[in-house]
Amino acid sequence: MLPSWAFSEDDRRFMAAALEEARKAGRRGEVPVGAILTRRDEILARGGNRREVEHDPAGHAEILVLREAGRLLGDWRLEECTLYVSLEPCPMCLEACRQARIDLIVWAASDPRMGACGGAIDLAEDPRSGPPIAQRGGLMAEESEALLKQFFAKRRVSS
Repeated sequence: MLPSWAFSEDDRRFMAAALEEARKAGRRGEVPVGAILTRRDEILARGGNRREVEHDPAGHAEILVLREAGRLLGDWRLEECTLYVSLEPCPMCLEACRQARIDLIVWAASDPRMGACGGAIDLAEDPRSGPPIAQRGGLMAEESEALLKQFFAKRRVSS
């Protein structure tokens, strides 16, 4: 993970928007993960997890914003795009980003259980999947971690 000074003001603004999407997901009863997809500093798509409300095992925030941007642009190739996500992508989401030809993934909190950018496994650099995908982690990690901890603490209490 990189120190906070390694990120730009635009990075911070877009990650703040991803964290707002994560908060919305949490209010819907979803694991609070949010994502923003940008191209040339413009937000193309935004969303949060929707696995529970849509009964969709692939309803991760990253997948949903890739789908929305593809529809908007009329192309599955999302070159020159940056994905901002509040949690390190899982293997499914990382590979979807690679397939979509995303230029860069910026993520907040690391995920030691399912993270595919070094948290649990490093598929971002694995040559068996294709060329490496550029990624940077740690931006606003504390805020994302706090959302996740609060969500799971409430879930444990209500179980």
